[in-house]
Order: sequence, then C-alpha cells, then structure tokens
Amino acid sequence: MKRSSRSLPISGIFRRPDTGPFGRLSTARWSVLLTAVVISAIGVGTVGSASSELGAGYFSRQLVWVGLGLVVSFVVLALDYQRLASLALPIYGSGIFLLVVVLIPGVGRVRGGARSWLGLGSFQVQPSEIAKLTTVLLLARFLAGIAGDRLRTREILVAVAIVALPMGLIMLQPDLGSAAMFVPMLSGMIWVAGVRWRFVVAAGLLGLCIGGAVWTFGLQDYQRDRVLTFMSPERDPHGAGYQARQSKIAVGSGALLGRGYEQGTQSQLRFLPARHTDFIFAVLAEEWGFLGVLVVLGLYGTFFFNAIEVAARARDRLGILLVVGVLATLAFHVLYNTAMVIGRAPITGIPLPFLSYGGSFTLFCFAACGLILNVDYRRYVNR
Repeated sequence: MKRSSRSLPISGIFRRPDTGPFGRLSTARWSVLLTAVVISAIGVGTVGSASSELGAGYFSRQLVWVGLGLVVSFVVLALDYQRLASLALPIYGSGIFLLVVVLIPGVGRVRGGARSWLGLGSFQVQPSEIAKLTTVLLLARFLAGIAGDRLRTREILVAVAIVALPMGLIMLQPDLGSAAMFVPMLSGMIWVAGVRWRFVVAAGLLGLCIGGAVWTFGLQDYQRDRVLTFMSPERDPHGAGYQARQSKIAVGSGALLGRGYEQGTQSQLRFLPARHTDFIFAVLAEEWGFLGVLVVLGLYGTFFFNAIEVAARARDRLGILLVVGVLATLAFHVLYNTAMVIGRAPITGIPLPFLSYGGSFTLFCFAACGLILNVDYRRYVNR
C-alpha cells in the first residue's frame, strides 16, 4: 500500500527544530505514561482491597502485570511505528490466527461463558486484546495510504472488512463486549481520515439493522436478559439485575468521602460480583466517595487530553491515525464501564483501563501508551 506523507487537518502547524534523539525524548509527552502509572497504582490498591477476602493474591499479581506493562510500553516505544506499519499485514494475520485457535475446543479455555483464553500452564492470554492492537496497526496503514480528503465507498468497505473479521471471530467465542470495542476504533479512525455525511447516515441505518439481527440471532439468552434488565431493573432484581443493583448500592453508599480503604460493605461482604475486574469502579466509589471518583476521572481526562495533544502535533497521517485508534478504544472502555457501574448501560465484560485487574488487558493498555509515545517521540523524523 502506498503511504501518504500528507498530514491530516488536526496536525500541528509549527515545526520545531530537530534536537536529536535525546532532545526528542525529553520533549515527548511523558505525562501520558505518568498518568497511566498513577491510575494503575490506584488500581493496584483498589484491587487489593476488593480481593482481600478472596485470598488469591490478586494484589501481587496485578503489581506484576503493571511492571510488565511498563516494560511493554518501552519496547513499543523503541520500535519505529513506520517500520511496524510496514509489517502490519503479517502482524494482523498473527492476531487473526490466535483468534481462530482460541475457538478450537480443548485449546481455548472457557471463562465467564466465553472460549476466549489461551493458556500455557498458569499463564493465560486473551487474544482479543492482541487483536485490538494488530487491527489498529493495519487499519491505520491502509487509511494512511489513501490519497484525497474523503474516503470513497470502496475504501470504507475495505476498512470495515479489516475490523469485521476480528469482531466476528470474537463474537463466536461469544464475547460481545470485547467485540463491541472495535466499533469506536473504526468510527474514530474513519472520521479522522475523512468521510462524507451521507456515509455517516448510511452507517447509522446499517447499524440499526445489524443491531436488530444481533438481537435476534447473535445474543445468548443471558446476554438478552442483561439488556432487558437494564431497560427494566425491577424485572429480575435477584437474578440478571443483581449485579447492577449491588453496584448502584456500592456507588451510592460512598457519599462524599467514602467509607475508607477496605471498609466497603458491598465489596468486603461479597455482595458485589466481579468487584476486582468489571466493577472495580464501584469499589473505588464506595471506599473513596465522590471526591475519589472525581480524582480518578480527572486523571483519565488528563490522560486523554495529552493523547489528543500527541495526535494534534503528529507530523504524518499514519501517526495521527494510530493515536486516534488506540485513544478511541480506551476512551470507550472508560465511558462504557463507568456508565455500566452506575446503571446507565447494560452489563457486559468491559474492564476499566489501568484500574481493573487483568493481565492481557493491562498489557494492552500499556502497549497503547507506548504507541502514543512512539508517535510523539518520532514526530520530527516521520513526516
């Protein structure tokens, strides 16, 4: 694919002199990684509190995952994203291969009703998290090589196909929550690449049709129950609606200042399910209250603002698209998880970036940080 050197409209207009590798490193937006580390530190502490009654060592494990995540960030930073993009197709193919392998009975491991894990002894990895990065890489390479200010129909269809393949394989696991995270990735990257309004309207209508088909043929009974319970919480308060009910109790009981570390009744008395993973935000709200929630949301806002700044001052089309892809994915994770915890979205297995317990997802988040810094570090070289 031909790669265009044309910058997108949001690219910075002022050019600084190239100050050499150490100068470029010193001017990179390290606040992106610093903010991620601070949120992760809060997450490790909250995971420790949420899992204190489980006795499974989640605190120490998450601490190890964060340490490995930092290593992954610097590894990704060290690899020129232009060179990575030149290998996008085989990298994408490896991600698809893992998604196919995990579907094989006896190979893929079932957790939470989905065959979504590959394991070697005690080590397990979730291929869907790997697929997010590989898909962003190939999609950015494809869109960056398109000339012109607006995408044509054929180009949009190719972009949709690049995303639809991993989405479809993930839905077969079935893991609808992880599959849905590819939609904001695609939407954000196509929007920045340039799309006419008639395509936006057509995509909205198509989305409604696909949504109806997924509701009728693609959802398991328990997934359909979650949506119905979200629309009518009193429908099944002790069954499908139990998680949402307990989560809202936890959030509300935190009040302004919270109950204190390891003092939350919903988490410590085990009323709140998945409290160290999907509902970690409810534990945070119960223990540290509205002010604690405000601090964490402020940290997320700082992270996203700095990432947007990286995209705005990137010097090439590929770099902008890479940042937008990972940023849209992480932002939607935050938006959906927090909405789910307070009962404003149906419950599904979508963790909170840097805060929730989980190895594969933590490594994905830090790899995304490394990619954002990668684009910023090389903004004077790759243009």
